[in-house]
Amino acid sequence: MKEAKTNAMRALERAKIAYIPHEYDASEGVDGVHAAQSLGVDPARVFKTLVTHARSGGHCVFVIPVARELDLKKAARAAGEKSVEMLHVKDLLPTTGYVRGGCSPVGMKKAFPTFVDEGALLHERIFVSAGRIGQQVELAPRDLAALTGARFADLLAP
Repeated sequence: MKEAKTNAMRALERAKIAYIPHEYDASEGVDGVHAAQSLGVDPARVFKTLVTHARSGGHCVFVIPVARELDLKKAARAAGEKSVEMLHVKDLLPTTGYVRGGCSPVGMKKAFPTFVDEGALLHERIFVSAGRIGQQVELAPRDLAALTGARFADLLAP
């Protein structure tokens, strides 16, 4: 059976970035810690994609470990903004082309300033959403940053 490619997978292939696709049972919900457990992976290696609305009117994307919380002040500082707030879930699909639980930092409708928590650099490979609930891609954090134009920063709440 042929694997169904997502926009994120196609973008990775166009950029010639090596990745490993992974599927997991998402019937129990879209929680990232559940995804890590289902994949048998340390949650510190599985990253969620959070989209914010900046005071300046733009949007920013933050990629952090699934079991941690984004520090909005650190996020704003990393983005050079006065403040950022989480994008309302109803605005996620029209803004990014992705739904909650399936939002990937790769292959969004539009390129937004993207920031990856610096802890990603402690791992040879990390997992991010493949752009569909129940699917992840495993790749090198520097490859993710190169493709998305992301910068690494301290983004986590204590």
